[in-house]
Amino acid sequence: MSLMHLRNKVKWLLVMTALLALPVTLVGCGKSTSSTSSSSSKGFTPKKLTVEFVPSSNAGTIEAKAKPLEGLLKKQLGIPVTVSVSTDYNTIVEAMGSKKVDVGFLPPDAYVLAHKQYGDKVILQAQRYGIKEPNDQATKQLVSYYRSQILVRKDSGIKSIKDLKGKKIAVQDTTSTAGWIYPAVEMLEHGVNVNKDGIKTVQVKGHDQGVLSVYNKNTDAAFVFQGARKLVMKDQKNIMKDVVPIYTTGKIPNDTITVRGDMTDKWQKKIAAAFKEIAKTKKGHDIISSVYSHEGYADSKDSNFDIIRKYDKQAEKLDK
Repeated sequence: MSLMHLRNKVKWLLVMTALLALPVTLVGCGKSTSSTSSSSSKGFTPKKLTVEFVPSSNAGTIEAKAKPLEGLLKKQLGIPVTVSVSTDYNTIVEAMGSKKVDVGFLPPDAYVLAHKQYGDKVILQAQRYGIKEPNDQATKQLVSYYRSQILVRKDSGIKSIKDLKGKKIAVQDTTSTAGWIYPAVEMLEHGVNVNKDGIKTVQVKGHDQGVLSVYNKNTDAAFVFQGARKLVMKDQKNIMKDVVPIYTTGKIPNDTITVRGDMTDKWQKKIAAAFKEIAKTKKGHDIISSVYSHEGYADSKDSNFDIIRKYDKQAEKLDK
């Protein structure tokens, strides 16, 4: 065999070897690309966590009380945590939708909105001690619901829902379950439309402000959560005697801890476990109790809030 012929044969063998290796390389590349895509499609894994809520009473005081949650959550989760106060629930819903906030303390109606618009997921429901009338005494039983009340001054002469026609009522924003949805819908069931019937609504920031607006005679009535009078007892000793409920609504599912919709299942479970663990400690319990009157947290699911969707549908009749 000539030297030239040998060289040609070697070249041919090298080319064939390279061609045979090429599909293997391409398959390997394909696997690599697929793996990267799969990893990124699994969801959001936080490197730091932003938590936001709306206070039910004085915002400045509550934010100071809530700040220590940052350290407790960081210890549980192993990543930096920022806790802040928002102006209203709509702001939190939009912030979660735009991925600026990862975890929101949302009341039921705001959660339903966040789930519908952005696919946000409820992971926990707050637990509170039940409340008995007439003076909002706490029971020893932890429950996953609460109620809304319509408060008036005892000396106002207002005795029933029908007496609210032509009056001025302090309310929260329209996503507030206790401060708007439930009392407004149940008033409608009793033949009084809060958007009509000569009623003027005044939006106030916080249920404590609703109570005080009635106490100070700035409004004739207020929509508040049952037990809200206790928020001002320290400063207004006669509040239980002077401001009284004329109506108490049906059961409302308790507040939620909700996470953004693209968060991984692993981190949803991790955050849920962290909040439940924190609630069991003295320091953690003191914080959640003073901020929201939460006593602990229980696992939750979306179907728990179908009753809210029913009330939301009924609320549409207010503008008809």
